[in-house]
Parts: sequence; C-alpha cells; structure tokens
Amino acid sequence: MHVIYGGTFDPVHHGHLRLAIELCDRLEVDHVSLVPCHIPPHRGDTGASASQRLQLLELAVRGEPRLHIDDRELRRAGASYTADTLRQLRQELGPDHPLVMVVGTDAFAGFDRWREWESIPELAHIVVVRRPGPALNPEGIPARLLTKRRVEDVASLRNGAAGCVLELDPPLLDISATGIRERIAAGRSPRYLVPDSVWEQIRQQGLYGACPEGNF
Repeated sequence: MHVIYGGTFDPVHHGHLRLAIELCDRLEVDHVSLVPCHIPPHRGDTGASASQRLQLLELAVRGEPRLHIDDRELRRAGASYTADTLRQLRQELGPDHPLVMVVGTDAFAGFDRWREWESIPELAHIVVVRRPGPALNPEGIPARLLTKRRVEDVASLRNGAAGCVLELDPPLLDISATGIRERIAAGRSPRYLVPDSVWEQIRQQGLYGACPEGNF
C-alpha cells in the first residue's frame, strides 16, 4: 500500500512529522511519502520558495527511514492539483496497487471544490484525519461521499486499489504552520515546534522574517 501525505509544509513542523509517523503505525505501512506542493491552488503564496521548503523538509526527515519525500509536484510546472499527482502515481504503481491519500477534515470539507474531485476516489483511497473544528455539513457533498464510501478498517484499503474513505482520529499536536510563521515574524522563538535543524536553517536564510543574528 502506497500512502501519500501532501501539503505546503510552510514550514514543516512537529505536527506534520508526528502525524506521518502515526500514519505509518495506524496504516501498517513501511513508509509514508510526504508530497510538498509547488503552487497551492487554494491559498496565497507560500512564505518560502519551493526549493527552500523542500530543503527544510529534507532536514526534518533526515535519519527517519519511514518518512520519504516525493518532490514530483515541485518538479511539475504550474499549480499543484491532487488529481494530476494521483494519476501519475497510478500509472507508476499499476491499476491494482492500493494507493492512499491523506487529508485533514478541514481540507476535506472543501473537497468538492478541488479540480476533478470526482475522479479522485477512482484513483485512490482517502484517509480523512479528524481535526478539531466544525463537523462536516451533513448535507454537503464531502459528507455524502464519506457516508457512501466509508470503511471501518485498514484491511478494507488493502483489498482494493481505490474508492474507500477511512476516518482516523490519531493523537495530534496542536501546532500550525501559520502560527509558526506569525511567531517568527514577531521575533519569538518557534523552538520545539519545529526540528532544531529546520529552525537553524530558517534563521540562516532569514525565512518568515527571522533575524539571522537572533539569540533564540
């Protein structure tokens, strides 16, 4: 089973990394592929360039064999669309290999606004990670899709290549990339929210408004 976990990782933090490890354990896979997006179609510009975000991600996963980086979206020109990535992976994996994409409930709530969203369940299984916040609108398309395709266990994902939706409720660290960027811009330390190697590189490059000469 091939599992991908995408996002801007702007910057990558311990919440991302801890969730990825939890996914390895819960889904019983050897590794999870982290897929940083190039140009996110549903938000503004990132606070760091694609190459900078990739460099931070590489530093963050160094020494952890269960976390792999798949940079295909950074190598592809234009906005990053999930359907394109899944279609490419499906060609590589073949028609019968289980492919899983991971998304939080906050992002899944707007699933019907994604480009070619109808094709996504035909290309991959979807794992929805429950996050704090409002529940899905029961009358909305995402909630109806969840009801229609819901499965209750990981074994169901292994029994087919695509088409199922599994909800997971792993322990989450209450850390946000937005909060980290705001903290850095305000001159406050994000240490222990991000790996030390990531924070050091952010300081060296002056990313997110960091002062390279700061003492924290």
